[in-house]
Amino acid sequence: MKKKSAIMPVLLMAVSLVAVISLVFLFTGTNVKNEEAAPPTGNENSDENATESTDGVIAHNPPSLDDVPEGPEGEAILRGYELTNDTSNVLRAEAASVEDGIARVNGLSCTSCHAGAGMDETVSSMVGVSAVYPMYIGRSGQMVTLEERINGCMVRSMNGQKFAADDEDLDAMVAYLTYISEGIPVGADIPWRHQNNMEDVPTPSVEDGEALYAQSCIACHAGDGAGIGSNTGPALWGEESFNDGAGIARISKMAGYIQKNMPVGAADSLTDQEAADLAAFILMQDRPEWANHDKDWPNGGRPNDIMTKDVRDQLKDGSMTWDEVLSKN
Repeated sequence: MKKKSAIMPVLLMAVSLVAVISLVFLFTGTNVKNEEAAPPTGNENSDENATESTDGVIAHNPPSLDDVPEGPEGEAILRGYELTNDTSNVLRAEAASVEDGIARVNGLSCTSCHAGAGMDETVSSMVGVSAVYPMYIGRSGQMVTLEERINGCMVRSMNGQKFAADDEDLDAMVAYLTYISEGIPVGADIPWRHQNNMEDVPTPSVEDGEALYAQSCIACHAGDGAGIGSNTGPALWGEESFNDGAGIARISKMAGYIQKNMPVGAADSLTDQEAADLAAFILMQDRPEWANHDKDWPNGGRPNDIMTKDVRDQLKDGSMTWDEVLSKN
């Protein structure tokens, strides 16, 4: 892992979308429209990056990447953008060996779930995230800093390794997220957050989900779920995908994400039942296992819909029902 070395500004030619953690349907890969497109630049039409509209609602108006300051701060912001937009490719390319790269991070990027490197308002935008951390997270049972939240994603959604506390790449990601959150006050009510959740998930049919996946998702995510690219069709299961400790490994979160964002170009077109069926099919597939489930939710409140291997096995052998999985605490 690189420590306190000079940060080299690199603007990737990349994406606009997650296209997540996208499908022509799901999870993110759908969100990237074209990997060769110019990187998102935020709102180029605002001189002051005003964040509050006339009705008092916070506006989604991240500053342009064309306007990053010169010098070390700008270099850090651009490095943070690079890491956010093309996480796996960047970190694996810089690893000492292929094996080290595979251990460092899976085949996803932050953009796999957070379209346009977190600047797409409609797909899990990260604009404003620096204004809400530190915050209490029930899964951790404590106050969590932005740095800790990033590292949480690294070991769960990215199924890899944390950044060291003194790693400049961690500083760079914080610098980038802080930059795109410019002007949003601490404690603001950010309307585009917490949009990917289905409160009342209908009893799913894995068989119907499999049929719908074959019809609508396979082109971007492949028949084996391995995907075609982190930003064009990310891996939905298998070794290159998120582990079962990631938030998206909950059926309520997966169903909500699918319905809100998939298929690309037709978001919100799936019924609750269709989204639930797809989520169930995807989350019933094998994926890396999170080793610390026993340490999560130390203060109680653990959700029942976390699709661990034990839950998948019990659903398969009939010793657990979907009603039990979907029951509220």
